[in-house]
Amino acid sequence: MEVDIQEVLAAINTLYDSQLQDRQKHDQASKWLFQLQRTVQAWKVADQLLHAKRDVNSCFFAAQTLRTKIQLCFGELPVEAHSSLRASMLEHLGHITEHTYQGIATQLCVALADLALHMASWDDPIGDLIAQFGNQSSTGNLVPLLEVLIAMPEELHSRQLRLGLNRRKHLEEYFRVKVISIIELLDVAVSTEGATKESTHLKALRCLASWFNIHTEDWGMLTSTCLVNDILTVVRNPQVAPRLHEIATDCVCSAMIMLEAERIPTLAEVLFAGVLQLGDAYHMAVALEDINAITNYARIFSELGETLVEVMVEQPGQGMGSLQVLHLLVTCIGHHDWEVAEITFNFWYKLSEVLYRKNCDSVNEQFKPYVERLIEALYRHCQIEPDHDSILVQQDDFYEFRERVQELIKDVVFICGSRLCFLQMTQVVSSPDVAKNWNLMEAALFIMQSVAKNLIPEEDEVVPPILEGVLNQPDTVHLQVAFTSVQLLGELNEWVACHPAFLPHVLQFLTKRLHNKNLATVAAKALDAICQSCRDHIETHFDALLEVVSSLDGLSVSNEAVVGLLKGVAFILGRLPPQRIKTDMRRLCTPQINNLRKLIEENVPFEKNTAGDPVVWLDRLATVFRNVNPNVQNGEQHPCQEVVMEMWPTLSQTFQKYSSDLRVMEHCCRCLRFAVRCVHQQSAPLLSPLVEQIVSLYATHGHSCFLYLGSILVDEYASEPGCVGGLLAMLEAFTQPTFILLTQPNGFRDHPDTVDDWFRLCARFLQRAPVPFLQCGAVNTILECGLQACMLDHKEANSAVLKFFQDLVEAGRKQEDQPDFETRRTLVDSIFNTHGEALVANLVTAAVFILPQYMHHDVAETFFQIMQYDRPKFCLWLETKLKVLPTKNSGGVDAVSRVELVEFHKTVTQAERTKEITRALVDFSRFFS
Repeated sequence: MEVDIQEVLAAINTLYDSQLQDRQKHDQASKWLFQLQRTVQAWKVADQLLHAKRDVNSCFFAAQTLRTKIQLCFGELPVEAHSSLRASMLEHLGHITEHTYQGIATQLCVALADLALHMASWDDPIGDLIAQFGNQSSTGNLVPLLEVLIAMPEELHSRQLRLGLNRRKHLEEYFRVKVISIIELLDVAVSTEGATKESTHLKALRCLASWFNIHTEDWGMLTSTCLVNDILTVVRNPQVAPRLHEIATDCVCSAMIMLEAERIPTLAEVLFAGVLQLGDAYHMAVALEDINAITNYARIFSELGETLVEVMVEQPGQGMGSLQVLHLLVTCIGHHDWEVAEITFNFWYKLSEVLYRKNCDSVNEQFKPYVERLIEALYRHCQIEPDHDSILVQQDDFYEFRERVQELIKDVVFICGSRLCFLQMTQVVSSPDVAKNWNLMEAALFIMQSVAKNLIPEEDEVVPPILEGVLNQPDTVHLQVAFTSVQLLGELNEWVACHPAFLPHVLQFLTKRLHNKNLATVAAKALDAICQSCRDHIETHFDALLEVVSSLDGLSVSNEAVVGLLKGVAFILGRLPPQRIKTDMRRLCTPQINNLRKLIEENVPFEKNTAGDPVVWLDRLATVFRNVNPNVQNGEQHPCQEVVMEMWPTLSQTFQKYSSDLRVMEHCCRCLRFAVRCVHQQSAPLLSPLVEQIVSLYATHGHSCFLYLGSILVDEYASEPGCVGGLLAMLEAFTQPTFILLTQPNGFRDHPDTVDDWFRLCARFLQRAPVPFLQCGAVNTILECGLQACMLDHKEANSAVLKFFQDLVEAGRKQEDQPDFETRRTLVDSIFNTHGEALVANLVTAAVFILPQYMHHDVAETFFQIMQYDRPKFCLWLETKLKVLPTKNSGGVDAVSRVELVEFHKTVTQAERTKEITRALVDFSRFFS
């Protein structure tokens, strides 16, 4: 169908009309143009619009359309049309001038770069482009040429292009050959125009930075051009134009990354020597208070450090292992702006990794002074402004920075030792100046908190004076100091467990802080940590903790913190005698269930995360059920059984009352899950009414959490022969609404939670009652769904589906000594005879064209299981699928050869471990991506 250009122009005008009041017309134009871009006619329309040059908006739309089509839909064009498209694109490039709207120029240049990458019949695109546009700098064409050349290496590894591994390898080799041509072009561009035409200079350096992604020894030729000297001259002068200084910095950093992989001594010596001389330039930038230039220098020093870190650790102080770069980095860390210090963090992470692998105390000693200076500087950076009168909030950038500081200290502290770091801050705290300034004190406690967990619990010299100081803080201490002190106590929980004499004082301190609305939440979390670690010493304080828990609703404690404290108390409760467990379990649960019952009876609309939210009380109950784990002997009544039964009527009412609210249903199912797990098969009186209720609610509302709860019931009860029939009836009742939901257009993609929970339920049956499940009427529907769902690009859902198929294989080959083995084997044989080939074919399609590489492991595990079951059939099914794979890429060239197909088949079918198949799948998928 022909598309009327006037209609397209009208739609574009509507889309970009800022005066248009009718939002519906705008949306209609946007939708219509989007649909147009997806058609084959869009190629011709875009070309016509660019030739017409009506206005900026139509040209931008056309350029964007061409770029998108070349990127994503290049296979739509017949091979014979490639040359005419190239001619048209080159013509459009020739019309770009310095007055062309930048957005249009960029889209066209990237489109042409993508075309060159796709078009295998274009033998020498870089040579042709340089020949046509490289000698015409006076006409303004050098800048768009450079823009195309910038895009080429950047687009080479774009997965959107789906060039395929072989095409990429060919292009990488081609690019390596063309590096010399690029160097010559950029040398001319910089030497003739760089000093007078800033736009050309900028693009030339951007192009060089982009091409440093192509690794080859030919970069050594740079030392005989003006380019290296030009870059270093620019970065040495912090007073050049900010954008030029930034791009020159990019260039230096890209070069150093390239030099990590390529050994080019001549270039490395010149570049590294130049960078090591930037100390004075950095100080000049500091004097000028030019934060952009300071940031650039920090980036350069950090990148140099990362490049040389292996050499520094292996040959500290010798040659390229010179520790001079550490002096530069410590200088940056010392800058007053914490954002400058943060730029260097990656280097310190990398240094810690290399030293950790090296595992040599004598080498660590050489870096120890620098780490000590790092921690001192981080202490200063973590100091809050003295006029700050409240607690830092999580949304604050400075709060996030301090979190990253803690992560860094935890990574590097082994170099100097946690005890030394703690002692370092202890000495800071003991200073009279620090005692007078709350923010200096708080920062030291904050650093201590970072390493507290790493201290040897038996340590008894450094910690006691600090702990005593914290426990004796006056009530008037600054709120942030109190907050950090409470956090420190929580981190010292293991130390307190080894020094139980401090426990009563710590509990008293934390309990008192529960009454301060600003400290209540963090105090509850600290109490939870203390309960977990000090369980052997805390039973004598249990009654007091119960009183604390019962009083929490009168305090300003977040629900998250209450849940945390309930977790700690419930954990201790599980260690008490059975009668005590029953009594105190009821004490813990009754307030929660009463509040939940009150909400149901009052019928008041609730507000999320308030006392009127049923989820609050459900989560508290779930925490108690989950963490009370007494030892119960066979035949004994579970001490929690009566309490669980007492809770059920209200939980059932919750199901009915809030059945349309997915969030409440998810939390109610979670609560019941832990209730069932708590008392196991002693929850049997719940089974029939619970199944009946969730089947009814699922049919009405389709919440997948009911499927998940069903899988818990199967796990607990399917081993009981008398329960299997009822559980299978539940499965069959779930099947029809699930099938209807998933077979809608995009049903699998739109409902991944249902896929996940549905196949978890089915997998539970295969694990607990395989024969009844495989004989039930729903099994064919489940298998048909599974064949489609295994191609779903959703990690959890896909993993659940493949686990189901793995368990299906297991059912036919494991536990051969069981009396039902022959029946299982016959049933699984029948299924694989019918569906095995389709399953293997769909999994190959998924791995090659749909799933990201990190999801290939589950596919590999499924293949491995099938081979364990019947290797000859698997070999045949895999061969059949490989024969019909499309072997051409979007540019029309072979993506994979017959030899490579045979090699893949051989590698997979002869694999003895899942890891080998995973690696083969990842490598094979690269031929098509």
